[in-house]
Amino acid sequence: MAVNINTVYQKVLAIANKEKRGYITPQEFNLFADQAQKEIFEQYFYDLNQFKRIPGNTSNYADMVDYLEDKISLFTDFESSITPVNDRGLIDLADEITDLYRLNRVTVKYLENDEPVVAEQIRLQEMNIYNTALSTYSKKRPVYRRSGTVGTIMTPTGPHTLKGQNIVVLPIPNIDPLIDSVRVVYTRFPKKPNWAYKIINQKPFYDGPNSTNFELHPSDESELVYRILFMAGVAIEKPQLSQFAAQSQSAAVQQEKQ
Repeated sequence: MAVNINTVYQKVLAIANKEKRGYITPQEFNLFADQAQKEIFEQYFYDLNQFKRIPGNTSNYADMVDYLEDKISLFTDFESSITPVNDRGLIDLADEITDLYRLNRVTVKYLENDEPVVAEQIRLQEMNIYNTALSTYSKKRPVYRRSGTVGTIMTPTGPHTLKGQNIVVLPIPNIDPLIDSVRVVYTRFPKKPNWAYKIINQKPFYDGPNSTNFELHPSDESELVYRILFMAGVAIEKPQLSQFAAQSQSAAVQQEKQ
C-alpha cells in the first residue's frame, strides 16, 4: 500500500497555481512531503490512543481502533541477532536499527532456555525492586531498561560511539551471538518520500523509477495534499494558500467524524 508521490505533487501544483497562488519547486515539495508524512504517521498513534480511551466499546470505535492498528502494522519490523556492544548487556539500537521509531518488544534467547523469552521493561529506579529475592530477574525472567547514554565507550572491538538510543538487557547475554541472542519487534519510520526528476528544456519532469512514494495508507492522500499546501503557503508567503489548505483539512476531519 502506498500513495503515489507524483499524484500528490500534481494535485499540490494544480491548487497552488490556481489563481496564481505560487509555484512549488521539487526541492521544496520533497522537504514538505517528508514533514507531512512524519506528521500524519505520528498522528496515527495519537488517534489510536484517543480512541482506546473512549468509554464503552461501540462497533464504530472498535472499527477505528482496528483501522489505525492496521495502518501502524505496515511499519512493524523484526530485527534478529541484535548483539550487545559490551559485556554489560548494552545494546546500541541507533546503530543496529537506523529507522527505529518505537520499540515494541524485546526477546532474549539464552543457551539454557529452549525458547526465546520476552523481557520485561523496567525503569532505572525500579532496579532495587528487581534485586530482591522475590522479584529478581533471571534467564527465565529477563528484563531490560532504556538507556540514554551518549558518547564514546570502549568495547571488545574498539571505541564505539553511542547516540542515546540504547537498552540494557539483564541477565547479561553472552556477547557471542552464536550462544545468546536478542531480538526486537519495533515500529519503524516510513521511508523518506522523494519526487525525483530530470531537467528537460529547463523544466523538471517526473522520474518514476528513481522516485520514492509515500508509504502511508491510500486514504491519507488528501491529508498529504492539504498539509503540504499549508507548509508551502507559509514558505512562499502566500497566506491565502495556507488558509485554503487549513480550511480544506478541517472540513475533511469533520467529515470523518460524522
